[in-house]
Amino acid sequence: MIIKILLSYFLGYLELSIEGYYIERFINLCRTNKIIIWHLKRKEEIKLNFRVSVQDFKKICKLVKKTRCKVKIENKKGVPFLLHRYKKRKIFFGLLIIFLLLLFISSNFIWNVEVVEQNGKNLENIAQDIENAGLKIGELKTKIDTKEIINKIRLQREDVAWMGIELKGTNAIVKIVKADSKPEIVDQNEYCSIISNKEGIITKINAQTGTANVKVGDTVRKGETLINGWMEGKYTGIRYVHAQGEIQAKVWYTKHKNIPYNTTERNETGNIEEKYSIKFNNFKINLNKGVSKFKIYDTIETENKMKLFSDFYLPISIVKTTYKEIEEQAKTYKKEEAKNIGVQELEKELDQEIENKDAIVNKNINTYENKKGIDVYVTYEVLENIGTNEKIVF
Repeated sequence: MIIKILLSYFLGYLELSIEGYYIERFINLCRTNKIIIWHLKRKEEIKLNFRVSVQDFKKICKLVKKTRCKVKIENKKGVPFLLHRYKKRKIFFGLLIIFLLLLFISSNFIWNVEVVEQNGKNLENIAQDIENAGLKIGELKTKIDTKEIINKIRLQREDVAWMGIELKGTNAIVKIVKADSKPEIVDQNEYCSIISNKEGIITKINAQTGTANVKVGDTVRKGETLINGWMEGKYTGIRYVHAQGEIQAKVWYTKHKNIPYNTTERNETGNIEEKYSIKFNNFKINLNKGVSKFKIYDTIETENKMKLFSDFYLPISIVKTTYKEIEEQAKTYKKEEAKNIGVQELEKELDQEIENKDAIVNKNINTYENKKGIDVYVTYEVLENIGTNEKIVF
């Protein structure tokens, strides 16, 4: 019964109203003759609204005569009547057919690549590497070999621990787990010394294996030997080892910036202008003519891809270009103002570069004035472990 009702929506059905004193008898006759009527609504004692399929309408008319009732067609519903209603609108249906055809064709392509990096760990240039491996927008889904792409990325990058690709609709979901850095494996059979990889002043040295070549207070340069990869005994003589030990030194990080006394500041006025365009894959159509009305401005472009369902993207996107008006003003700094600006900017850069802030033992600020501005130098003194292994070549 349910299947027949659903089928009637596609084949067409009628909304009827019947009026008479023998409505109950009419309903019983419909059941006896296996005529399906549904959506019954009784409005008055002698009036009933219901729905029936087009195929059963002639049978209904015969039963109406038997029960001496009057029947009236209130409405016609379903696909056949919809097509009949719009049969003169050939252009509309032509465009509808073209749209459905394009929709079917586009479903065979990938129109969005979503990269999900687990644990919040970002991998540099991973999106570009995925595209170069063969997973890119506009690619035919049947040509995409997910296993081959995963193997290419795994061979190319050592920072990928696991990778999976799922194709859903026109969306490709790439899930990636970043590999943790592997601990250094010490090969005791490989003879090596520890060489300084930075310039600094030694503050602590502990040679676990090997012979210390420097002492606390020594100034070392990059490339200088800190712990030799050999040991000498009274009875054993010289024997070569894999040097191991902890060397701490005071190193310096210096940054420089020139701050001019006379400069031009750029500030946003708060005025914005928005323009829109439609993008079909790589083809762009501007909906607004002309350039921005602002003389000086910054441009921000955002692209929103259109989709029918959660994972059915279309090769169409709406691009919004926002123009923010910029006002340029001449600014003159005094010596102290210029110095403070330089120090703040340089300290911010150094703080981002140095991970362990507790290791900073001193800060030095030096300034040199010239006619046009001031040169600011900021130096951080930091306690760090230095040294790297270098193989001994005989």
